[in-house]
Amino acid sequence: MKIDKNNVTTQDELNEQAPIDRVEERVEAKMKKLEGNAKKSVADGLQNNQLAREGERLKKQGESDLRRARGKD
Repeated sequence: MKIDKNNVTTQDELNEQAPIDRVEERVEAKMKKLEGNAKKSVADGLQNNQLAREGERLKKQGESDLRRARGKD
């Protein structure tokens, strides 16, 4: 079986990300979510409301990024 080089469409031509790039987005989103959880836990222990809000914001942003990254698959 031969591949016709004139009839091949690349990911660049389709403006499509490579699979490895999609994985990277999901990993970054999961890390952001984990960092938010950690900050919130530390803030709860220290009774620091500002840190707790920052942790909650990071967690929500990570969850949102993760949903968006999964939607691209």
